[in-house]
Parts: sequence; structure tokens; C-alpha cells
Amino acid sequence: MAKVDDYRNYIEEIIEWRTKIGYPNYPDLQMIPVLDRERDNYLLMVYGWEGQKRNHYALIHAGIRNGKIWIYYDGLEDGVASFLLEKGVPKEDIVLAFYSPEKRKLTEFAAA
Repeated sequence: MAKVDDYRNYIEEIIEWRTKIGYPNYPDLQMIPVLDRERDNYLLMVYGWEGQKRNHYALIHAGIRNGKIWIYYDGLEDGVASFLLEKGVPKEDIVLAFYSPEKRKLTEFAAA
């Protein structure tokens, strides 16, 4: 369980880090971290106005299933997986779930 607790902390850390940055050029865009440890589901939601354009989307969506980190959506320039690798998470514990199951098999990361 210590490994899973570490993984929870890593996901929360990157979400909190990105939340603090915000969008300085768009002060009307808000970021809301959604951290559900009970269900191991983690999101960084963005909402608000960018000029005349209404925004409401997930910048990050990740979860933990069967002891692995599943990245469902990654809107970061450097990528959530890069951050996790820097923290020492092995590639076989990271699933790039934004790819199809067939395409995941072609990556260096876990397929499922």
C-alpha cells in the first residue's frame, strides 16, 4: 500500500503545482483540483472565460487501478508521465490510457 500512497501523493503534487500556476494571461479562467482518494480519481478542471470563449474542461485526468497510474488525459506541455518518471515511478506502472489498448502495446509504458 505504501507504493499506492506514494502514487496518490505524486498525482496530487502535480495537480497542485499546475493549479498554482494558473493562466496568468487569462485571469477569468479558474482551476479546480478534484482529488478523490477514496475512488483514486484525480482531475484538474479548468473553467471560465477566455475573452468571449467559454471554457470548461479537464487539463489532467488520472487514476490508480490495480496498483498502476492510469493517465486518462494529459494536457500538460511536459506531460504527467515525465513528472512521474522523475519521481521514480517505473514505466511498467504508468498506463497512457489516452491511447487505445492496441497503441499502448507499442509504447514503453504499461499496456494495462
